[in-house]
Amino acid sequence: MTALAGIAGLGFAVMLVAVNPVLLRAGLPLPGSTRPLAEISDSLACAASRIRAPSVIVPLAWLCTTVFAGGLVATLWGDDPGTNTLALIGFAAFLMQSAVFAVVEALRFGLVSAATRAPGSVAGLWTMANVLGGFNRVFLTLALVGFGAAGERTGLIPGWHAWLGHLCAALLLALAMLTPYSLGGDRHPTARRIDSLGWLAGGLAWITWIVAFSVQLLAH
Repeated sequence: MTALAGIAGLGFAVMLVAVNPVLLRAGLPLPGSTRPLAEISDSLACAASRIRAPSVIVPLAWLCTTVFAGGLVATLWGDDPGTNTLALIGFAAFLMQSAVFAVVEALRFGLVSAATRAPGSVAGLWTMANVLGGFNRVFLTLALVGFGAAGERTGLIPGWHAWLGHLCAALLLALAMLTPYSLGGDRHPTARRIDSLGWLAGGLAWITWIVAFSVQLLAH
């Protein structure tokens, strides 16, 4: 199970790196884009037929994250109730973030459909998708803290790996709290810029954390 979880974690990281650029090349606007709504709506309409193919493998990403998280729980589980609790928090957070991203993915298809058939509804759906993705960072925070702390307590991961997760968790939590100003309704310019930079830094740290944990599982 440990090796399978490691492979699943690496598979998820590869899919994450591969799918997002394809979606962007298909014309899908970046979350929280500052472009005028009319341009966003036009981009969504043009991307309607091009987001289907890359979205086919998205369910595999959710499958991989669940196997990865389940394998982590099995590896970290022991006689210490505190460590077990932290591992369960991490597992629950992975399940929640997958559920939220499933809704965000569904909203993407709703957006491209609205852009071609009912442009007047794009604004509400676009804001909802952005805010939902922003608040989802809370679950990423819990996953990083739960599994990171449990992994450090059991000696599965080195100190630098745990601290990378803690720093990334702090950044993601701050960005989640900033969501009403950076992504919701009339967005504050400074909050929007902070969110854009944090989105890139947090995303890179998240992928690095998963890859490092996956390597540790394969070597365990």
